[in-house]
This record gives sequence, C-alpha cells and structure tokens, in this order.
Amino acid sequence: GTFHMALGAGYPETGSKNKSMIHWDMICDLREDSQILVDGEVIYSDGKFTI
Repeated sequence: GTFHMALGAGYPETGSKNKSMIHWDMICDLREDSQILVDGEVIYSDGKFTI
C-alpha cells in the first residue's frame, strides 16, 4: 500500500473550496516496515489497515 497526501489547492469540480497557488502531492510507499498512528494508536501497518 501507499499513502497519498495533497496540500494546497483542491479541484473545484470535486467541490473543494481550497484556494492556493500550489498543489503538492506526496506519495509514500508503506508496504514494508511502516506504520501510521492516530492519537498514539496504530491504524495502518506494513501495507494494511489494522482497524
């Protein structure tokens, strides 16, 4: 699995109201030896959701 986060301007055709001079897409490979934590709880580990 991968994780995708976008910062900046949204696409108006999707209903976004975000306005910015930039739109950055960040993509991270999380298939091996990785975790995402929310409030100290692991919700994603090694490519799979744990919740």
